[in-house]
Amino acid sequence: MKMLNKQCMLIIALWFFLPLSIAEELQNRPTAQDASVMKVPLSLLNPRVTMQTFSEAMQAVSKGDKKQLDKAISTLDLSNIASVIEKEKGKELAHSLYLVIERSKQVILTDIPEVPRTEEYVFGTYSQGTVKITKQIDGRWLFSKDSLSAVPDILEGLLKVSGNNGTINQQVKLPVHIKISSQLPEALKGSFLLKYWQWLGVFIVILIGSVTDRVVAWFLAKNVSRWQKSNPVFKEMDNQVLRPLGLMAMALIWWSLLGMLGLPDTALIILSVAVKILVCLSAIWSTFRLVDIVDALLKRKALATPNKFDDLLVPMVRKSLKVFVVVMGVVFSADNLNIDVTSLLTGLGLGGLAFALAAKDLLGNFFGSLTVLLDRPFQIGDWVVIGDVEGSVEGVGFRSTKVRTFYNSLITVPNSFLTNTKIDNMGARRFRRMKSTLGLTYDTAPEKIDAFCEGIRGLIQLHPYMRKDYYHVYFNEYNAASLDILVYVFWETPDWNMELRERHRFLLDILRLAKQLSVEFAYPTQTLYLKQNEESSPSAGAFSPSMTEKDAFALGQKEARSIVEATIGLDAKPGRVNFPQ
Repeated sequence: MKMLNKQCMLIIALWFFLPLSIAEELQNRPTAQDASVMKVPLSLLNPRVTMQTFSEAMQAVSKGDKKQLDKAISTLDLSNIASVIEKEKGKELAHSLYLVIERSKQVILTDIPEVPRTEEYVFGTYSQGTVKITKQIDGRWLFSKDSLSAVPDILEGLLKVSGNNGTINQQVKLPVHIKISSQLPEALKGSFLLKYWQWLGVFIVILIGSVTDRVVAWFLAKNVSRWQKSNPVFKEMDNQVLRPLGLMAMALIWWSLLGMLGLPDTALIILSVAVKILVCLSAIWSTFRLVDIVDALLKRKALATPNKFDDLLVPMVRKSLKVFVVVMGVVFSADNLNIDVTSLLTGLGLGGLAFALAAKDLLGNFFGSLTVLLDRPFQIGDWVVIGDVEGSVEGVGFRSTKVRTFYNSLITVPNSFLTNTKIDNMGARRFRRMKSTLGLTYDTAPEKIDAFCEGIRGLIQLHPYMRKDYYHVYFNEYNAASLDILVYVFWETPDWNMELRERHRFLLDILRLAKQLSVEFAYPTQTLYLKQNEESSPSAGAFSPSMTEKDAFALGQKEARSIVEATIGLDAKPGRVNFPQ
C-alpha cells in the first residue's frame, strides 16, 4: 500500500508539472509563418496522391507489412501532438482513420481532384466531425489535425450503424479503447478531466502493475533464498537483490496497458513520460543487480584457480559492464523520450577535442589501467613498491590502483603514474633471500667453527622450503669484536607470511645448534690484558727472538701447509687442492 501511495504521488506530481514543458514544446514548434519553403514529396503533392499513399500503405500493413505504417503516418498532420507520444499516437490514428475511411464509403481516386479549387478536400462529414485533407504552408497535403482529433469519436459512431459495405476489414485491428467504449453504458462515458471509464481503467492498470510487482518480488526473493542455501556465492547477498525486476515488470505492464485506454493527449503525455522514466530507471537498476550476481559468480571461479590474473580481471569486467549498462540506459531513455540522440552524439563529436583536453588525466588513467591489464606487472595481493609507495595491491580500477600499506593505510595511485614509473613487484619473487652475518666470539676454536658451519648447511638441506641448489655458509670476516660467518640462503615460499614463518624456524634452529655445540655469539666487548714480567716460552715451531726474516717466512708457510693438509688436503702437484665431499 505504501508503494502504491508513492506511485500515485509521482503520477499526480507529473500531472501538474509536465503540461508546462509540453506547452512550451508546442509553442516553440515552427508555425505557418516560420515554415521554410521545401520541395514537396510526390506522395503528398495533392489530395489524390495523399489518399492513394495512405490507402496503399494501410492495405500493406493489414497484410503484415508493418514497415509501411510510417509511410501512412507521414500523411497525417501531427503538429499539435507532443513528440513524446507522437509515435504511439500516430500509429493509433492511422489505424482508426483507415477504419473510418473503409467503413464510410469506397475510395475512388479519380473522384478526388488533383487540383482542388480550395485549400482543402473534404472526404466525409459526420455528426462527430469532418475528415478532410488540407494544404500545409510547405505545400504538402495532409489529413488535418482537426479531422484526426475527431477520428476516434467518428469511428465509435460508425460502429453503431451499418457501413457502406456492411463490414469492417477484420485484418485491421480496432483500437482497444474504442472496443471498450462501444460496449460500455452511457453513464461511464461522462467526463471529469478524463472519462469515468478511463479513470476506472487507470486505477485497474495501476492495481495490476502493483500486484505484479509484489508477486515478482516475492518469487525472486524466495528463489534467492533457495540459492543462498545451495550456493555459497549468494550467502553474502541480500535476498532482495533482484527486487528491481519487480519494479521493471510493473512499469512494463503500465507501459503496455495505459496506451490502450485512449487517454487525452495531456494525460497520455504525463503518464507516458512517468512510465517511460520508471521503465528506464528500473531497467538500469535491474541490470546493475544482475551484473553484481555475475560478478559474484566470476569471483568464485577466479578464487578457485591458482592464477591471480583473473582476480585482477573480474573487477574490471564488473566496472566495464556497469559503464556499458549506463551508456545503453542513457541511449534507451533518450530514444523512448524522443530525444534526438544523433544531434547529441554530433555535439559530442564537435566537442571531442575540448573534451580530450579536459579529460587528459582521465584518459591517461584509463590507458594506465589497460597497461596493467595487458602487461600484468602485478596481481591482486602482490607486495609492490611503486615509487615511494610500498604495500599490498588491493584492487585495480579504471582510474586508480589501491595499495594497502604495512601501516594499514590505503593509498590510491593514479594508473597514469604506473605507465612511466618503476614498479618493484616483491610478490613476484620466485625465491626470497636472507643474507645474515653471525658473529662468534674470538675464543671459538676453529674446529667448532667448522662444525657450526657444517651444521647450518645440514639445516638448510633439511628445511623443506629452503633452496638446496644455491646457498653459502662460510667463515667470512674478522670483525672488531667477532668472527663473522656469512649465511646466504633462499626460501621458495608463495607469500611474505610463509617467508616469515620459515625464517623464524630456521633462525631458532641455528640457536639450538649453537647451544648444542657450545658456540657463543659475540657482542661488543673490551678485554684488558696485563703484561707479565716473565716471558712465555713458545711451543714447538714457535717464534724465537733470534729468528731471521727468511726463517719467519718459512715457518709461516710450513704451518699454513700443515693446517691446509689437515683440513682440505693437498695433491702431490703444487696448486691443486682436493676439497672434501
